[in-house]
Amino acid sequence: MKDTARRPAGWLTGGLVTAVAVLALVSAATGAYQIPLDDVLASAQHRMGLGGRELDRVGESVLWHVRLPRVVLALLIGASLGCAGALMQGVFGNPLAEPGVIGISAGAAVGAVGAIAFGLEFLGNWTVTAFAFVAGLATVLLVYALSRAGGRTEVVTLILTGIAVNAFAGALIGLFIFFADNAQVTQITFWQLGSLSQATWPKVLAVLPCAAAGLLVAPLYARRLDLLALGERPARHLGVDVERLRLALVLVVALLTAAAVAVAGIITFVGLLVPHLLRMAAGPGHRFLVPGSALGGALVLLAGDLAARTAAQPAELPLGVLTALIGSPFFFWLLRRTRRRYGGWA
Repeated sequence: MKDTARRPAGWLTGGLVTAVAVLALVSAATGAYQIPLDDVLASAQHRMGLGGRELDRVGESVLWHVRLPRVVLALLIGASLGCAGALMQGVFGNPLAEPGVIGISAGAAVGAVGAIAFGLEFLGNWTVTAFAFVAGLATVLLVYALSRAGGRTEVVTLILTGIAVNAFAGALIGLFIFFADNAQVTQITFWQLGSLSQATWPKVLAVLPCAAAGLLVAPLYARRLDLLALGERPARHLGVDVERLRLALVLVVALLTAAAVAVAGIITFVGLLVPHLLRMAAGPGHRFLVPGSALGGALVLLAGDLAARTAAQPAELPLGVLTALIGSPFFFWLLRRTRRRYGGWA
């Protein structure tokens, strides 16, 4: 029985890894300047000292300074958002949960928009990223502190506090936009729409430590998330410190989401769509769901970014808009499906 149960997860993992590898190669080769797949592999082999050959000057520059940073950034941000979504749904025990629910994305947006609107540049090119990251972490800590009472945190209170903080963050962003000049409004709007067009190796390095830390730590909580799915009381009887688990996972989610939002802007629905589809395909076990959602998120964001920069060439569609266009109908379908399953909300 165990082997039978593990088989879908094993096949899905292998399929996701293969799909991510193939799509990464295709994405590196595809664009306004086409590079044959053979040339991409040959250049990579040459850089690693495994033979191959160097491309012409333009091809090398496009591949290594434009395409590959973007591909790697899409992998890191997609994996971060997908994994964060799986953790959020596990913590809340609700398939409709995603990182934006507790205000992380909105808080990071306030930090970034504030830095742009006030023309802050004391950290150079890192100013907006740093402000977004710090504001995202501060927001989630504030939400968690406000939702605690009597040494415990109720999930409903946490969600309602997050909704209130999201509304307040939206008001602050509107205020910042009101006082910004035209150039700053353009920059803020572009950032809010979400995009990987500004991808560089320094931005990859900015995301890498946070993404790597979160992605390595998250699977360690898989067993405790499975126990929490039985309910808070059964989980406590089985030795799970529910409050400590919830706080730790909220911090991991903040780490993953704030770093992603800080570099790429607001990209929605990846953390909602990917974990739910994988749960439908392979069941609710978090030993597969957490790493699987990271792989699925990477795949979805790679595909979305490829579509965003090729569907309307030479123009580029905003990635956040594209994921919202696809994710919103899925959310409505999921909402109706969940409502039918439970016979209404009351």
